Amino acid sequence: MSDSLDALERRIADLRAEVRRAVKARENSLARSLRGDLRRAEQAWDAAIASDIPAAPAPPHEPETSLLPIREQVHQALTMLGVPTPAKLIVAVNDAFFSRELRGSQLTSLRRDEERSFRGDPYARPYYLCAALTDRLSPARGLLADSTWPPELRVLGPLSPRVDFLTSAVRVAEQLTRLAEPPPGAVRLLSRMAQNIPGAVEGFAPADPATAIRAARAELEVHLAADSAQRAEVAARATRQLPDVERLFGATAMNTLRGAC
Repeated sequence: MSDSLDALERRIADLRAEVRRAVKARENSLARSLRGDLRRAEQAWDAAIASDIPAAPAPPHEPETSLLPIREQVHQALTMLGVPTPAKLIVAVNDAFFSRELRGSQLTSLRRDEERSFRGDPYARPYYLCAALTDRLSPARGLLADSTWPPELRVLGPLSPRVDFLTSAVRVAEQLTRLAEPPPGAVRLLSRMAQNIPGAVEGFAPADPATAIRAARAELEVHLAADSAQRAEVAARATRQLPDVERLFGATAMNTLRGAC
């Protein structure tokens, strides 16, 4: 290839010199003909140099970047799970079922942004990503909820973390049963969750959704009535004691202390 390029470069240099001489001698017809030869030689040089360039390596595979805003990705995961959920599980569900890249660090300031938006223009949005409230009516650390859920679902009693985990496992398993070809990541997610539910999985084998649902519901029957009563009491206090913004995002430290007195 280098010999061919060298010959073309010499040909182009010669043609440029001949074009200059023809123009200087006012031989217009010859100059036009030589310019045509020069263009064809330059095109041949371009083609030769392009064929000599090695193909660029394929870019490494990158996770899909969703066009959905982060808050809508989080809302989609919360809608699927239906209970106050820690950021780690939201990220796992988003990746397993929707194949989208979401990092826990992106959720760190999301609740604060939602609270600022609500304070600036209350109820302007159809939903807010809000806090779950503890039995002291303070925001539960690291848990996100949907503002459109009833108050009894957005508050926590002593049994609520376990009840919500079991409910999440049921929702994940139910979603798997709806899919003709469940994503491998979603199967792995359910299998990890099933390890923490007695009777939901055999050893470290992949979890069967139907078995996981039966096991989770069996344990839910043990806790659900007591948890519902505890949550109803916390929700009633929150409704009675807190203004709108604190019902969604939790009481300030001063209000929490005042409510406990």
